[in-house]
Amino acid sequence: MEISQEIMDAINDQINFELYSGYIYLSMATWFEEKNLSGMAHWMEVQADEEYAHAIRFYRHIVERGGRVTMKAIEGPKTEWASAHDVFADAYKHELMVTERIYKIGDIADRLKDRSAQAMLQWFYNEQTEEEKNTMEIRDMLKMIGESMPALLQLDAKLGARPAAPAPPLESTAP
Repeated sequence: MEISQEIMDAINDQINFELYSGYIYLSMATWFEEKNLSGMAHWMEVQADEEYAHAIRFYRHIVERGGRVTMKAIEGPKTEWASAHDVFADAYKHELMVTERIYKIGDIADRLKDRSAQAMLQWFYNEQTEEEKNTMEIRDMLKMIGESMPALLQLDAKLGARPAAPAPPLESTAP
């Protein structure tokens, strides 16, 4: 089934948003680097890599269905936060927004009975559950930590152990 213009437009918008998400996470990584929290910076760098991989998944879906990917300007992200907790609170809010956007693409796919897009989006539904959980847990840990520098440094070390993001899949995204 050839990709519809409506789905293609929605996915093109999401590609831009995934790339913007990567910018947000790199901006957060920069903030953490400036605070000498290299573990949290590493966590954000890995997150930025994952966002790029998500953009590639969406990109491949359009291309494999004969559509055209249109690249758009990427908005500049926020660059300042008051605390590590505020950074992860923003990351959690951002992931909620990503989930909402992906669900809207799913609503379009359901309405159009686009089985290929529905199948591709299933992976993203599962991924977003994990993304929300991870950012929420870290946000909540930082709230519990409060002003405790030893606890902050311990969490920083833990987050620094996050494995690198896997490379984007080489296989087709089509079912």
